[in-house]
Amino acid sequence: MEHVPPPAEELARLDRELAELDARRAQLLTRRAWLLAALRPPTPTAAPGWNPSAWGAPSGGRPGAPAQPWGYVPKQPSAPRSAQNVLLTLGGLLLTVAAIAFTLVSWGSMGIGGRSAVLSVVTLGALIAPAVLLRRGLASTAEALAALALVLTLLDVYAVHAVAAPDTDGLGFTAVASAVLAALWTAYGLALGKLRLPLPAAVVLAQWPLLFWAWAAGAPALVVGWALLATAVLDGVIALWGKGAGVRVTACVGGSVMAFSALMVGLTLSTTASGPLGAVAPGGLLLAAAAAAGAGAWRAPKGFARAGGVVAGLAAVAAVGGVPAAAVPEGWRVLAYLLCGLALTAVVRSRLPRNAAHGVLAASGAVVAGALVWALPPVAAVLLGPVTILSDVWAGSPEGFRSALGSTLPWTELAAAPVVLALVAGLLGAAYRWWPSLVRLAAPLTVREETPGADAAGSPGAAWTAPPGAGAPWYAAGGIGTRRRPSGAAVRGAAGAGATALAWGALLVAGAVLDVPYALAVVAETLLVAGLLALAVRGPGSGRDGSAALVVTALVGAVGGAVSTGLLSLASEGAAYGVFGALTVLFAGAAVRARSEVPTAVFAVAAVVWGTALTGLAGGSLGLAPHEAAPLLLLVPALTVLLGTRLRRDPVALPVELTGALGALVAVGLAVSDAPFLALVLALCGVLAAGAAVRPERRPVAGCLAAALFVLATWVRLAASEVSFAEAYTLPVTVPALVVGFLRRRKDPEASSWTAYGPGLAATLLPSLAVAWTDSDWQRPLLLGVAALVITLLGARHRLQALLLLGGAVLALDGLHELAPYVVQVAGALPRWLPPALAGLLLLVVGATYEQRLRDARRLRDTLGRMR
Repeated sequence: MEHVPPPAEELARLDRELAELDARRAQLLTRRAWLLAALRPPTPTAAPGWNPSAWGAPSGGRPGAPAQPWGYVPKQPSAPRSAQNVLLTLGGLLLTVAAIAFTLVSWGSMGIGGRSAVLSVVTLGALIAPAVLLRRGLASTAEALAALALVLTLLDVYAVHAVAAPDTDGLGFTAVASAVLAALWTAYGLALGKLRLPLPAAVVLAQWPLLFWAWAAGAPALVVGWALLATAVLDGVIALWGKGAGVRVTACVGGSVMAFSALMVGLTLSTTASGPLGAVAPGGLLLAAAAAAGAGAWRAPKGFARAGGVVAGLAAVAAVGGVPAAAVPEGWRVLAYLLCGLALTAVVRSRLPRNAAHGVLAASGAVVAGALVWALPPVAAVLLGPVTILSDVWAGSPEGFRSALGSTLPWTELAAAPVVLALVAGLLGAAYRWWPSLVRLAAPLTVREETPGADAAGSPGAAWTAPPGAGAPWYAAGGIGTRRRPSGAAVRGAAGAGATALAWGALLVAGAVLDVPYALAVVAETLLVAGLLALAVRGPGSGRDGSAALVVTALVGAVGGAVSTGLLSLASEGAAYGVFGALTVLFAGAAVRARSEVPTAVFAVAAVVWGTALTGLAGGSLGLAPHEAAPLLLLVPALTVLLGTRLRRDPVALPVELTGALGALVAVGLAVSDAPFLALVLALCGVLAAGAAVRPERRPVAGCLAAALFVLATWVRLAASEVSFAEAYTLPVTVPALVVGFLRRRKDPEASSWTAYGPGLAATLLPSLAVAWTDSDWQRPLLLGVAALVITLLGARHRLQALLLLGGAVLALDGLHELAPYVVQVAGALPRWLPPALAGLLLLVVGATYEQRLRDARRLRDTLGRMR
């Protein structure tokens, strides 16, 4: 059945797709215009008002010039710097240095009239010179002299305060002087519109009058905050309606700094207020800041509008929430701010512009996120606190839940944490439940207000619509001009998952805050695990409701909660048996009822883990040492082997058997301290592996593992019995290997003897030969020689290359070891000339019969090659 979305959601989707089509059509029209311009013959001059570079197309150039790429903007030739410009620039710099030196050094040698006259003349000249220079086209020199004039006006202010008004307050004088200079430089910059320095300098000077006035008057911090806010508002007005990019950027930077300072002053006063009445005045400052930010966001561009919405939302939360927060205990203040932050979501039905509304919603999300971050430490303490019980297992039931956690958190100050978690969980759950209604409610914020790529006045592409019956263009199906957004199902699933996790955390923290009895806490956490399992067993739905994320969250929460509950139960023996038994049954039942492979495998693996832990508890109750309890742990791996024979090729079989194998590995680790028990455990593990090898799909791995375990068990048993004969360790490997090789040769007569018998024979012959060469007795070499002779004869009889060569080599080396003393005695009794003579005679015989010996060697090689 085809899914039909609600009308509001379908309308929003259609609007987004149409906007993307319009944006792409505008791009294609621009590219088409550039291609047409590139194909036309170049014209000597451009038409009045036509700027090809503004549209990304190259302007006319010389004939035959290569076409420039799309978006290329030709670089305008810069005017050559004349010698006059250089001289004037150097002159301006020297004049600045001279003015500073005159003010600092020669000031005291002149009277008051001379001082005023000199400063007035120099400053007036510096202010008039840029106007003259601009008329002559010397813009850079005019900028340099304007900077000199700015320095001179600052020196004038300093000189006036030092001589004419030395007794006036410095802060008050600075406030008045900065206001006068700001007005002066504003008028000067407007009069000489081509200069870029005066107006930004005026904006910088305008930052200080109100602030210095408040400081000079000894005003309280609240008044200083109002002064900062008023300055920030002035900066915002300049940023919106100012002249030139430099002025607007300077105003934005100054306004941001002043607004941040004002907000910090208001927030500090609000959070430190002694009561609700004391928080009203700072709240008024914060509300005024919120109103100013909202007003700026109403007219600002997209990015600035969202930032303004964020600031307005946060300031409003701090202002309104600060009043009730001052009237409640410290642990409950976060709840007041959270409620105010949630109230900001009402902006979805307001007439606020879309970008500003997005910013306000982002502020609401930031407040909720901050409240959740504040409430997460107690959740972590409840989940991880039971780890401390591992150091004192079965020490007795604690008095309360908090004492079992061993946490030092101030639980009385965290009383609001479960309320915060429950409140956010309830809202997310409601959003998940009534998602279609929420989509219709928020539809105005999901529809574009304007088409991307169109300016304020519109564009030809913005007015274009597809003709009736036209199909979707190639770029509409995930191509150019489209952006991937999270689907409604994904967002809904995230809401459901968040609601599940937060509700679970709220219930956990509530038990710690109330300090419920230990037994009640254990039972409650076990029931929570059962509830999460029931939610996870339901399995994901069709995917359109986002239930897959909810199921995953429930699955993770069930496993994590089970681990925490199991650790918590270790404080009491009875609680441990009850919890681990219940967990084993719950997870086994969930594995049976689950409808998906992954949850089923996870549930089954967890059930095996809890069962293994339960057998370990039984060993502790019986008073067994760790190595004595190791065989008990093999009960669960044995059950997994039996279960594997029933499941066979079911996808759950392999994870279950691997988990059982890990339990067996734990048993081996417990038995390491005692060699006889280790041999017993290894032998039992070998039996389990042999049982698994009965199944054809497990035979290659389980068969080899069983053989290795049996050999290890034998070696450990022999070592525990202090057996030192090498053959006692090698024969248990050789005999099974030869039997396996014999069976393989019967099944496949063409199999190589090296593959069938080589490893088994080498496992005993080579170690025995190494020991025989260092053995002073005669029994071992004799027995080894007899065995090697028998193997050699069998190899020759059955034409088996591995037996013939291995047996012959070992027989020769063993005989050489036995005859070596006698050879040494005979060599010592012979004359010294006899060995070289015998060697020469042997070489002569070989040389005389070389061809015959070569034929004999080839026949021997062919004979060995024909052997298997």
